[in-house]
Amino acid sequence: MTEHLASSGAAVYAIELDAMLLARLHRLAKKFPNVTVVAGDILETDLAALAGGRRILLYGNLPYYITSPILHHFFTFADRIDEIHIVIQEEVALRLAAQPQTKQFGYLSVVTQLYTRPEFVLRIPRSAFSPPPEVGSALVTLRLPGERAKLAPRDEAALLDFVKLCFSQKRKTLVNNLRSLATPETVRGVLAAQDLRTDARAEQLSVAQFAALHAALTDAL
Repeated sequence: MTEHLASSGAAVYAIELDAMLLARLHRLAKKFPNVTVVAGDILETDLAALAGGRRILLYGNLPYYITSPILHHFFTFADRIDEIHIVIQEEVALRLAAQPQTKQFGYLSVVTQLYTRPEFVLRIPRSAFSPPPEVGSALVTLRLPGERAKLAPRDEAALLDFVKLCFSQKRKTLVNNLRSLATPETVRGVLAAQDLRTDARAEQLSVAQFAALHAALTDAL
Protein backbone atom coordinates (compact mmCIF):
# COMPACT_ATOMS: atom_id res chain seq x y z
CA MET A 1 0.00 0.00 0.00
CA THR A 2 2.75 2.45 0.96
CA GLU A 3 4.72 1.74 -2.21
CA HIS A 4 1.63 2.28 -4.34
CA LEU A 5 1.01 5.64 -2.65
CA ALA A 6 4.68 6.60 -2.98
CA SER A 7 4.62 5.93 -6.72
CA SER A 8 1.97 8.65 -7.10
CA GLY A 9 4.60 11.29 -6.33
CA ALA A 10 2.53 12.84 -3.52
CA ALA A 11 4.04 13.49 -0.11
CA VAL A 12 3.60 10.31 1.95
CA TYR A 13 4.05 10.06 5.71
CA ALA A 14 4.34 6.42 6.74
CA ILE A 15 3.57 6.00 10.45
CA GLU A 16 4.73 2.70 11.92
CA LEU A 17 5.48 1.26 15.36
CA ASP A 18 6.74 -2.23 14.44
CA ALA A 19 10.56 -2.36 14.16
CA MET A 20 10.58 -4.92 11.33
CA LEU A 21 8.14 -2.94 9.23
CA LEU A 22 10.04 0.27 9.98
CA ALA A 23 13.17 -1.25 8.45
CA ARG A 24 11.24 -2.06 5.28
CA LEU A 25 9.81 1.45 5.16
CA HIS A 26 13.25 3.02 5.49
CA ARG A 27 14.41 0.95 2.52
CA LEU A 28 11.36 2.14 0.57
CA ALA A 29 12.10 5.77 1.49
CA LYS A 30 15.52 5.45 -0.17
CA LYS A 31 13.74 4.62 -3.41
CA PHE A 32 11.05 7.28 -3.04
CA PRO A 33 12.27 10.65 -1.69
CA ASN A 34 8.64 11.76 -1.23
CA VAL A 35 8.22 9.22 1.59
CA THR A 36 8.85 10.32 5.18
CA VAL A 37 8.99 7.54 7.75
CA VAL A 38 7.49 8.40 11.13
CA ALA A 39 8.45 5.95 13.88
CA GLY A 40 5.77 5.95 16.53
CA ASP A 41 2.30 5.06 17.70
CA ILE A 42 -0.52 6.36 15.51
CA LEU A 43 -2.58 6.97 18.67
CA GLU A 44 0.03 9.49 19.82
CA THR A 45 0.74 11.08 16.43
CA ASP A 46 -0.21 14.70 15.83
CA LEU A 47 -1.66 14.46 12.34
CA ALA A 48 -2.26 18.21 12.13
CA ALA A 49 1.46 18.85 12.73
CA LEU A 50 2.37 16.40 9.97
CA ALA A 51 -0.17 17.98 7.62
CA GLY A 52 1.41 21.40 8.04
CA GLY A 53 -1.77 23.22 7.07
CA ARG A 54 -2.58 20.91 4.13
CA ARG A 55 -5.65 18.75 3.63
CA ILE A 56 -4.83 15.07 4.05
CA LEU A 57 -5.95 11.58 3.00
CA LEU A 58 -5.42 8.65 5.37
CA TYR A 59 -4.71 5.08 4.26
CA GLY A 60 -3.96 2.07 6.38
CA ASN A 61 -4.34 -1.53 7.45
CA LEU A 62 -5.49 -0.93 11.01
CA PRO A 63 -4.69 -3.33 13.86
CA TYR A 64 -8.07 -4.91 14.36
CA TYR A 65 -7.96 -4.86 18.16
CA ILE A 66 -7.58 -1.06 18.35
CA THR A 67 -9.66 0.02 15.35
CA SER A 68 -12.10 2.04 17.47
CA PRO A 69 -9.43 4.05 19.36
CA ILE A 70 -7.66 4.81 16.08
CA LEU A 71 -10.87 6.06 14.47
CA HIS A 72 -11.60 8.26 17.47
CA HIS A 73 -8.07 9.66 17.19
CA PHE A 74 -8.57 10.35 13.47
CA PHE A 75 -11.84 12.16 14.15
CA THR A 76 -10.10 14.65 16.45
CA PHE A 77 -8.39 15.89 13.26
CA ALA A 78 -11.60 15.84 11.18
CA ASP A 79 -11.16 19.44 10.03
CA ARG A 80 -7.91 18.47 8.28
CA ILE A 81 -9.04 15.22 6.64
CA ASP A 82 -10.78 14.75 3.28
CA GLU A 83 -10.94 10.95 3.12
CA ILE A 84 -9.96 7.84 5.11
CA HIS A 85 -9.38 4.50 3.35
CA ILE A 86 -8.82 1.61 5.76
CA VAL A 87 -8.75 -2.17 5.88
CA ILE A 88 -10.45 -3.38 9.05
CA GLN A 89 -12.34 -6.37 10.42
CA GLU A 90 -15.45 -7.01 8.33
CA GLU A 91 -17.75 -7.06 11.36
CA VAL A 92 -16.55 -3.59 12.39
CA ALA A 93 -16.80 -2.32 8.81
CA LEU A 94 -20.47 -3.31 8.73
CA ARG A 95 -21.05 -1.45 11.99
CA LEU A 96 -19.51 1.77 10.64
CA ALA A 97 -21.88 1.90 7.69
CA ALA A 98 -24.94 0.44 9.48
CA GLN A 99 -28.25 2.28 9.38
CA PRO A 100 -30.79 2.72 12.20
CA GLN A 101 -33.20 -0.17 12.78
CA THR A 102 -30.48 -2.73 12.00
CA LYS A 103 -28.66 -5.11 14.35
CA GLN A 104 -25.22 -3.64 13.54
CA PHE A 105 -26.20 -0.04 14.31
CA GLY A 106 -24.62 1.20 17.53
CA TYR A 107 -22.44 3.82 19.15
CA LEU A 108 -19.58 3.31 16.67
CA SER A 109 -22.02 3.79 13.79
CA VAL A 110 -23.18 7.11 15.23
CA VAL A 111 -19.73 8.53 15.96
CA THR A 112 -18.47 7.48 12.53
CA GLN A 113 -21.45 8.97 10.72
CA LEU A 114 -21.27 12.16 12.77
CA TYR A 115 -17.81 12.85 11.33
CA THR A 116 -17.86 10.96 8.02
CA ARG A 117 -19.92 9.43 5.22
CA PRO A 118 -18.93 5.75 5.39
CA GLU A 119 -18.94 3.36 2.43
CA PHE A 120 -18.40 -0.39 2.73
CA VAL A 121 -16.30 -0.83 -0.43
CA LEU A 122 -15.47 -4.53 -0.61
CA ARG A 123 -14.85 -7.70 1.34
CA ILE A 124 -11.29 -9.02 1.34
CA PRO A 125 -10.80 -12.82 1.50
CA ARG A 126 -8.67 -14.25 4.29
CA SER A 127 -6.41 -15.78 1.64
CA ALA A 128 -5.29 -12.25 0.67
CA PHE A 129 -3.22 -12.08 3.89
CA SER A 130 -0.19 -14.03 5.04
CA PRO A 131 -0.76 -15.54 7.48
CA PRO A 132 -4.53 -15.52 6.96
CA PRO A 133 -6.46 -13.89 9.82
CA GLU A 134 -9.16 -15.72 11.76
CA VAL A 135 -11.77 -13.09 10.86
CA GLY A 136 -13.04 -11.56 7.64
CA SER A 137 -11.70 -8.20 6.46
CA ALA A 138 -13.07 -5.31 4.44
CA LEU A 139 -12.05 -2.05 2.82
CA VAL A 140 -13.99 0.97 4.03
CA THR A 141 -13.92 4.53 2.74
CA LEU A 142 -14.88 7.37 5.08
CA ARG A 143 -15.47 10.69 3.36
CA LEU A 144 -15.58 13.91 5.33
CA PRO A 145 -17.53 15.82 6.45
CA GLY A 146 -20.38 13.77 7.89
CA GLU A 147 -23.58 14.78 9.68
CA ARG A 148 -21.57 17.09 11.92
CA ALA A 149 -21.38 19.68 9.13
CA LYS A 150 -25.19 19.94 8.96
CA LEU A 151 -26.00 19.51 12.63
CA ALA A 152 -23.29 21.74 14.15
CA PRO A 153 -23.72 20.24 17.66
CA ARG A 154 -23.08 22.64 20.54
CA ASP A 155 -20.72 20.25 22.31
CA GLU A 156 -19.50 17.24 20.35
CA ALA A 157 -17.90 15.52 23.34
CA ALA A 158 -21.08 15.87 25.40
CA LEU A 159 -23.18 14.59 22.50
CA LEU A 160 -21.00 11.49 22.11
CA ASP A 161 -21.11 10.82 25.86
CA PHE A 162 -24.91 11.07 25.60
CA VAL A 163 -25.01 8.62 22.68
CA LYS A 164 -22.78 6.21 24.58
CA LEU A 165 -25.19 6.37 27.52
CA CYS A 166 -28.13 5.75 25.21
CA PHE A 167 -26.46 2.54 23.97
CA SER A 168 -25.19 1.46 27.41
CA GLN A 169 -27.71 -1.39 27.52
CA LYS A 170 -28.82 -1.88 23.95
CA ARG A 171 -31.90 -3.99 24.70
CA LYS A 172 -33.31 -1.39 27.09
CA THR A 173 -35.32 1.68 26.15
CA LEU A 174 -33.89 5.20 26.15
CA VAL A 175 -36.03 6.01 29.20
CA ASN A 176 -34.22 3.29 31.16
CA ASN A 177 -30.71 4.00 29.83
CA LEU A 178 -31.02 7.72 30.58
CA ARG A 179 -32.17 7.33 34.21
CA SER A 180 -28.82 8.62 35.47
CA LEU A 181 -29.33 11.78 33.43
CA ALA A 182 -33.01 12.61 33.85
CA THR A 183 -36.23 11.26 35.32
CA PRO A 184 -38.29 8.89 33.17
CA GLU A 185 -41.04 11.50 32.99
CA THR A 186 -38.65 14.12 31.64
CA VAL A 187 -37.20 11.74 29.04
CA ARG A 188 -40.67 10.64 27.91
CA GLY A 189 -41.74 14.25 27.55
CA VAL A 190 -38.71 15.17 25.45
CA LEU A 191 -39.11 12.06 23.28
CA ALA A 192 -42.75 12.92 22.63
CA ALA A 193 -41.84 16.53 21.80
CA GLN A 194 -39.34 15.19 19.24
CA ASP A 195 -42.06 12.98 17.66
CA LEU A 196 -40.30 9.86 18.92
CA ARG A 197 -41.89 6.88 20.60
CA THR A 198 -41.63 7.02 24.37
CA ASP A 199 -40.49 3.37 24.35
CA ALA A 200 -37.84 3.99 21.67
CA ARG A 201 -34.47 2.24 21.81
CA ALA A 202 -31.15 3.81 20.79
CA GLU A 203 -30.80 1.64 17.69
CA GLN A 204 -33.97 3.23 16.26
CA LEU A 205 -32.62 6.82 16.16
CA SER A 206 -30.65 8.50 13.38
CA VAL A 207 -27.61 10.67 14.05
CA ALA A 208 -29.73 13.79 13.54
CA GLN A 209 -32.33 12.52 16.00
CA PHE A 210 -29.66 11.85 18.63
CA ALA A 211 -28.38 15.42 18.24
CA ALA A 212 -31.87 16.90 18.49
CA LEU A 213 -32.76 14.72 21.49
CA HIS A 214 -29.54 15.65 23.29
CA ALA A 215 -30.11 19.38 22.70
CA ALA A 216 -33.73 19.19 23.83
CA LEU A 217 -32.94 17.16 26.93
CA THR A 218 -30.08 19.51 27.85
CA ASP A 219 -32.49 22.44 27.62
CA ALA A 220 -35.05 20.59 29.73
CA LEU A 221 -32.67 19.93 32.62
